[in-house]
Amino acid sequence: MENLRPVVFKRGGKKRTGRGFSVGELKEAGLYLKRALKLGLPVDPRRRTIHEDNVKLLKTFLESGKSLSSEPKEVKVEKKAKS
Repeated sequence: MENLRPVVFKRGGKKRTGRGFSVGELKEAGLYLKRALKLGLPVDPRRRTIHEDNVKLLKTFLESGKSLSSEPKEVKVEKKAKS
């Protein structure tokens, strides 16, 4: 999986990579918190801002189909033969 990190702004207005997406950005993109954590997306609960660039980044991630590969796969269990 690629390194998917949000862009946040420092006090001087400069951009830097953030620790994780805010819960508001996840909601704008149509994701729930548990689903984002299952997909391996970084979430920062301290952030309260909603940046449109990060919402677009999340939407393109979901549209790319990478979220579908994280569905649980069926596990086949082999039975032991009795002797």
